[in-house]
Amino acid sequence: MSKRLSEKQKNEISDFFTNGKTIDELSLKFNCTKLTISRNLKKILGEKKYNELITSAKSSKKSHENEESINSISNEKKIKKDDLNENSYQSKISDNKKEEDFSYVNQLIEIAPLDYQIENVIQKDLSSVPISEVDFPKTVFMIVDKKIELETKYLKDYPDWEFLSQDELNRRTIQIFEDLKNAKRICTKDQKVIKVPNTNVFSIVAPLLVSRGISRIVTEDKLIAL
Repeated sequence: MSKRLSEKQKNEISDFFTNGKTIDELSLKFNCTKLTISRNLKKILGEKKYNELITSAKSSKKSHENEESINSISNEKKIKKDDLNENSYQSKISDNKKEEDFSYVNQLIEIAPLDYQIENVIQKDLSSVPISEVDFPKTVFMIVDKKIELETKYLKDYPDWEFLSQDELNRRTIQIFEDLKNAKRICTKDQKVIKVPNTNVFSIVAPLLVSRGISRIVTEDKLIAL
């Protein structure tokens, strides 16, 4: 919209423009187009003066924008620094919390021993093999006393079988050897080693041995149930 300006308004526009007001601001203030403002300013101030003020205004605006940019960067750095400090603070709190938690866990690691006895369940013997399933070698050796009486021992006297139940360990046994050297190695002065040429005899005399309280035969790798 075009508007005719009075001489007073033209002088006011010139004064405002010289003091830093922009053409946009003057257009709004005096309710006229920017073209009308710039045309009247050129007439009053002259083309050269007008261009110098325009250039100065642009330079001032750029300087102001740079200052705002610097302030913005500075504020951003400050925010980042504050965030870093906050993160550092939170990290310290977290580390302290972890130390507290770890300390608390350490306090709970040690458990007092249980103050009661566990009832031992009698272990079922799965180690003994029925004599009917044993394939004896043709010849074995036994240890007897000077009167050729069988030397019996309790099963608990054999360390290799001490894992069995107490009832099993209290069984009486006789021991046979496949290797003569092994038999002689444990034979004492009051004993001697005899040869059993027919190992079928053990199956035959098994009931007799059981009647005398002998219920197991110990070999080097087997426990034979009579």
